[in-house]
Amino acid sequence: MSMTYDLILKGGTVVNQDGEGIRDVAVTNGRIAGIGSFDSSQAGETVDCTGLHILPGVMDTQVHFREPGLDHKEDLETGSRAAVMGGVTAVFEMPNTNPLTVTEAALADKVKRGHHRMHCDFAFWVGGTRENVKDIPDLERLPAAAGIKVFMGSSTGDLLVEDDSGVRDILSATRRRAAFHSEDEFRLRERLGERVENDPTSHPVWRDEIAALQCTERLVRIARETGAKIHVLHLSTAEEVDFLIDHKDVASIEVTPHHLTLTDEAYRRLGTLVQMNPPVRAERHSQRLWWGLQQGILDIFGSDHAPHLLEEKQKPYPASPSGMTGVQTLVPIMLDHVNAGRLTLQRFVDMTSAGPMRLFQTARKGRIAVGYDADFTVVDMKRKETITNEWIASKCGWTPYDGKDVTGWPVGTVVRGKRVMWEGDLTAPSQGEAVVFQDGLKR
Repeated sequence: MSMTYDLILKGGTVVNQDGEGIRDVAVTNGRIAGIGSFDSSQAGETVDCTGLHILPGVMDTQVHFREPGLDHKEDLETGSRAAVMGGVTAVFEMPNTNPLTVTEAALADKVKRGHHRMHCDFAFWVGGTRENVKDIPDLERLPAAAGIKVFMGSSTGDLLVEDDSGVRDILSATRRRAAFHSEDEFRLRERLGERVENDPTSHPVWRDEIAALQCTERLVRIARETGAKIHVLHLSTAEEVDFLIDHKDVASIEVTPHHLTLTDEAYRRLGTLVQMNPPVRAERHSQRLWWGLQQGILDIFGSDHAPHLLEEKQKPYPASPSGMTGVQTLVPIMLDHVNAGRLTLQRFVDMTSAGPMRLFQTARKGRIAVGYDADFTVVDMKRKETITNEWIASKCGWTPYDGKDVTGWPVGTVVRGKRVMWEGDLTAPSQGEAVVFQDGLKR
């Protein structure tokens, strides 16, 4: 019997759990209905993907979209617009907004703000604090909750739990994997004098590799004491790569495109535009991160998209805030690395879809398989483009990669069977919905 589908992506190279091959993908009611060969007459819409690669939808599990409270930098609509323009189909947004996302009401408010206003699907991290620790078992399982996020080192916002006792209390309450900004706040305070006025090259001197390693060592020890699962965000040092080799049973690891792509040389070219927490560091660190990626030690990519307006970033260091755009450039920057032979396309897929599904237990996202959400990142692996500030859809309108030539480009973003971006144009109204997690409560 002939079936009728809503959409067929035809003739693309599908990359999924059983390898790469030229196949069609059929979609019905927002879900993948078949993989194989289909006649165009079987669908209401057929998209010719000849010469293109169809990847499982890219998930960026660390973004800061600044709403509510810092909407002048970014909001959920503009941040998600940047995401889909860059081929990202789902994002996990961070809790350091104003008010902080630390209560059930604050989480529900974000979900309401995002529903059918964001262009991609979404989840929200809930901040772990001393004040809400008793509520964590419920908070981490609420609808749209990605889990608990803890800042052990100060960054943008007011979330900070720097002491072992506070971290132990939080990890004793968690059952899902908790995410951590791992920099030792006590060492950062001791070394404030290392910051040099109007000299951003002193940023990685102040927030040095010892501050990162010491904190990660403490975090792993506490995780073992409490039997908790932890996720170390934006790994930035060679020392942490080597330490975490022996602790993969409790710790998963995120790495960012900027820590893989940029080195301390960038401070001389771009100044405070590359100021991040943890910092972009010397080349030996990025080389070891690449080694860790190639050896399978690192688990996923996250952009740590953290926008500020140009006038804010251009304040003299250290008055300048840390953070840069990244959600829109994650795919092209990393595809350029694929084309340069630094990782395979299948490894990219593992780091952007299968990896997030495995770590955070997303339901129906992370694979091209029948029954899964029809989320696809469609890319042209041969296309050469130049990343520019003008291309950036984020409200702040700039990228540290302005002028960078890349090979490999996001052509289309499909979210639950709807083409939301195609060839650089938004092609559907915003219809983002909350990501469902296997560990989440059904309400």
